[in-house]
Amino acid sequence: MADKKKTKKEEGFSEDTIKHLEFIQGSINRMGSNSFQMKGWMITIVSALLGFYANSNNTKFALIAILPALVFWSLDSYYLQLERQFRGIYNDVAGLSKDVKPVRPFEIPIQNYTEGKYSFWDVFLSKWMMLLYFPVILLLLAIYLFL
Repeated sequence: MADKKKTKKEEGFSEDTIKHLEFIQGSINRMGSNSFQMKGWMITIVSALLGFYANSNNTKFALIAILPALVFWSLDSYYLQLERQFRGIYNDVAGLSKDVKPVRPFEIPIQNYTEGKYSFWDVFLSKWMMLLYFPVILLLLAIYLFL
């Protein structure tokens, strides 16, 4: 009489739905990986430019480092926006959303997920993105203006 955990198939998902969810989950994983890589590249490039500043004492390197920080902030936001859109699709396919949008089998309608929490600016200005990128940019501006 051991309780067996029900598989998705037993919960009523068809094989096509399960494959669709796996496909979407793979995309979510890739977007998360890309976002992580953007953070790593930003830190690497900004650190390298700060190293040039330390060697030359030329504050223009700190000013130049703001550009890649902004570019990677934008790219990271783009990948996180895509991840949120894929999560919205996943939740609708799995029937987990409050207001489920219809999604045909193996369809990826990210164009239906552009407003509210799915918008680029909502992601760009989210507190977690601000906690990483905004202090870096403030630090670079402080180095340029005050050192």
